Amino acid sequence: MRKAMADAEVGDDLFDDDPTVHALQDAVAELTAREAALYLPTGTLCNEIAMHLYARPGRLVVCEEHAHTGEHEAASAALLSGLSFRGIAAPDRGLIGAEQVAAALAPDDPYDGGGVSLVTIENTHQVGGGTPMPLADVRAIKAVCDAHGVPLYLDGARIFNACTATGTTIAEYAGSVDALMFCLSKGLGAPIGSMLVGDADFIAEARRLKILMGAGWRQAGILAAAGLVALEEGPPLLAEDHANARRLAEGIAEILPGSVEPPATNIVFVDVSGTGRSLTWWAESLAAHGLLVTTVAGKLRMLTHRDVTAADIDTAVSVVREVA
Repeated sequence: MRKAMADAEVGDDLFDDDPTVHALQDAVAELTAREAALYLPTGTLCNEIAMHLYARPGRLVVCEEHAHTGEHEAASAALLSGLSFRGIAAPDRGLIGAEQVAAALAPDDPYDGGGVSLVTIENTHQVGGGTPMPLADVRAIKAVCDAHGVPLYLDGARIFNACTATGTTIAEYAGSVDALMFCLSKGLGAPIGSMLVGDADFIAEARRLKILMGAGWRQAGILAAAGLVALEEGPPLLAEDHANARRLAEGIAEILPGSVEPPATNIVFVDVSGTGRSLTWWAESLAAHGLLVTTVAGKLRMLTHRDVTAADIDTAVSVVREVA
């Protein structure tokens, strides 16, 4: 990636003439079998632009109650687009179904702010433990959205993890929604960047908003070059990440029985509530021994990726054992 970045042919992306950015966008459009794609610095910006385009101010966006769009990005959506969210509870590891979406779209509440403008789904679902949504479920939700005249947007930050786990192609997922985004950094290993994908008119308007919101970067081809490498080399490595996550979960389960659910992809959540120690204590104690974790939804969160080896997993398990 560093060599590709050093050798990248660049232009000025603000004027839409960077050849390496164009190459990345064209490659993503071809891979997803959609009309166009747009290179953006963050997944959050992808989501915010999409929601701004699809949902009118004062309207609602439907999502799973712990989805990134409606939980971590709610303030951004309110500030940038005047939106609020209707969350759907999904006890099955963050997966919502078509019947739940249909109920959320039913116009039975005169105080809902004017109805729903958009439905968003997250695949894989991060807080749900990296759980992938099957293609059939996505298509069933899309059918409900079509019946109500509401677009369906896919926050696919880790969509390639979902593809690896389910055997689905990204083109199949992309063809089942109105638009989607995915990260080049999460899982695929690029230093920065995400892709917004959809119809040509949608992407043309998204590009206008990209500049309006201050993301008209200049020689972005330096970064897009790494994205091209990530797109080519990253997906085949994800199965190894998933295997390492299972190895990590099994090792921790031996130390703290009942604390870990088998991971579906590359995210391992550890429930330490039964240990008598706080999340903060665990995170600080592990860090003191060289193991860095985050805390999400009341649990410790660990992710495997291309820079984590099987030997690193064994080291991590040893640190958890020592701290326990």
